Amino acid sequence: MAQPPAVSSGRAPYQWLALVIGAVYLLIGIIGFFVTGFDGFTEHNEDMTLLGFAINPLHNIVHLIIGALGVVLWATRRGARAYGWILAIGYGAASIYGLIVVDNPDADVLNINTADNVLHIVSALAGLAVALWPDRSRTRRV
Repeated sequence: MAQPPAVSSGRAPYQWLALVIGAVYLLIGIIGFFVTGFDGFTEHNEDMTLLGFAINPLHNIVHLIIGALGVVLWATRRGARAYGWILAIGYGAASIYGLIVVDNPDADVLNINTADNVLHIVSALAGLAVALWPDRSRTRRV
C-alpha cells in the first residue's frame, strides 16, 4: 500500500526567531528616528541613545534594513536561513568595527557604544542560531 504524501505542518522555530528579530530591529529603527531626527546623519553623540544604545540616523537606517530583511525573509525556511547568515556575518563585522571605533568618535560613523557592541555580538549569535538550527522535518501523513 502506497504512503500518502507528506504535508508540512507549520513553520520551523528558527523562522519565528527570524521574524521576531526582524520585527524588533524594524521597530527600533523607526523609534530611533524619534530620538535622533534626521540631522547629524553620521554624528557621534553620546547623548543620542535609545534604551542605553547609542544611535544616529545612519544607525537607524541600518536597523530598518536589517529589520525589513527579517520581516521579508522569515516566511520560507531558505529565506530564514539566509537572514540568519546575514545577521551572523553582518553583526559579526559590526562587532569587530564597534570594538575598533568605540573610543574613537572621529571614526565612529554609527555612534556605537559598549551596549551596542554587546547587542551586536548577541545578534550575530542569534543569526548563527537561525542559520544553523536543526531542521527537523515536521510532517504528517495524510
